[in-house]
Amino acid sequence: MSTQDTESSLTRPPLSMSVLPEVFLAPEGTRERIGLEVEAGVLDETTGLAAPYDGPHGMAALLHEVLRDWGGSPQWADDVLTGVHLPDGTKLTLEHGGQLEYSSPPADDLVTLVTAMRGTMEPMAALARRHGLAIVPGGNLPFNRADSTTWVPTVRGGVMRTYFAGLGSGGERAPHIMRLSTSTQTTLDHLDEDDLASKLRVQVAASPVVAALLVNSPLYAGNLDGVLSHRCQDWLRMDPRRCGSPRPALRTPLTAKSITDWALSVPMIYRHSPSGYRLAGPRPFADHMRHGFDDGTAPRWEDWLSHLDQLYTTVRVRGTLETRAPDGPPYPNIPAVPALWTGLTYDAPAREAAWELLRRYTPQESDAAHQALPTAGLATRLGADSVRDLARHLVQLARTGLQARVDAGVERSEAVGYLDPLEEILDTGETFAEQTARRWRTSYRNDPARYVAAHRIPPAT
Repeated sequence: MSTQDTESSLTRPPLSMSVLPEVFLAPEGTRERIGLEVEAGVLDETTGLAAPYDGPHGMAALLHEVLRDWGGSPQWADDVLTGVHLPDGTKLTLEHGGQLEYSSPPADDLVTLVTAMRGTMEPMAALARRHGLAIVPGGNLPFNRADSTTWVPTVRGGVMRTYFAGLGSGGERAPHIMRLSTSTQTTLDHLDEDDLASKLRVQVAASPVVAALLVNSPLYAGNLDGVLSHRCQDWLRMDPRRCGSPRPALRTPLTAKSITDWALSVPMIYRHSPSGYRLAGPRPFADHMRHGFDDGTAPRWEDWLSHLDQLYTTVRVRGTLETRAPDGPPYPNIPAVPALWTGLTYDAPAREAAWELLRRYTPQESDAAHQALPTAGLATRLGADSVRDLARHLVQLARTGLQARVDAGVERSEAVGYLDPLEEILDTGETFAEQTARRWRTSYRNDPARYVAAHRIPPAT
């Protein structure tokens, strides 16, 4: 799996428009590998509330224990510990509300990927249990309110909050996303510009279908209100210019240049200057390229990379493709997410069949599906068609794609079974969100402790 070019501006020529598309082109020798990110709440076993950053049982204390017991190198934001990079390439980092994010090293196959994830997250769950905490994946922190959850005290986070507050209603749900949301994301490779176009268009076209299939955040502040995905609903009001579908993806021609032009049209939130993090101003990045920043300095390669990190689309495009649309599923079902995306993306016949299935839907119809799915789930329509029917087709194509990889010797046979939980959803019509809502009212008895016990990652023994 390729990594982003982070070399210093001191070793590169001055930044020019002509070099910007380079970031979207895979380096020579790239091969198709798989990356996985799992975001999870770290919750009090009794109340279900998220652990604070500070204190003897806070997230900073947990990260210090990881460093002490497992080794690795710390990740700092000024004097704030925000993560640990483990010796095997795994990263454990914090989101703005203290959510824990696991980022895998790239793997050649799904079974290796999933085994590595379990081999880190279950020992991490055991460490958390020593503090009376449980690690709980899903789509959001189910018992916190956005206005009462603590922040990880970074300067960058404060600058971002100032930016989103200045947007008014267009950014009003940003605190919910920053403080409460969790997801499971898959990162996949593209090999050249044509391969980028082929893979990206399918992933973007499939995103509303996959998000509707995987809704899994029905609780907010411990209450059910009929919303199946609070996370997907919140993303609709977090600066639409930088969220949703990357606009060039469902148009032709789809090239690195067209993606670059779109990214240039979006304002930069913040930049890191010698004086620290600061707002970049309301102008599109293209204006900064032409006229410089407000302090008179010209953009550097690092500014361009940072700007791309500030685009929160359903598929984030760089030297890799990061799929971000769906909520995270319950822990036992996490393998279904990378299995679905890998089967649809890495087997060319499955990918082409998926595109033939989805290519007729317009960007406007895709946007309408994203608007509807937080409350409609599998009852969402894409154009005039049933998302449930489309999802069944996509899961079958992913299964065919994974089996082709097994037959080619690049996957192990058990990887195909990772898709089984999705087949169960399609057969019963009950999403993870609806399963949770039913159990919250019945077997969990509206009790956060019962919810946490049922949804926590099992601690390694």
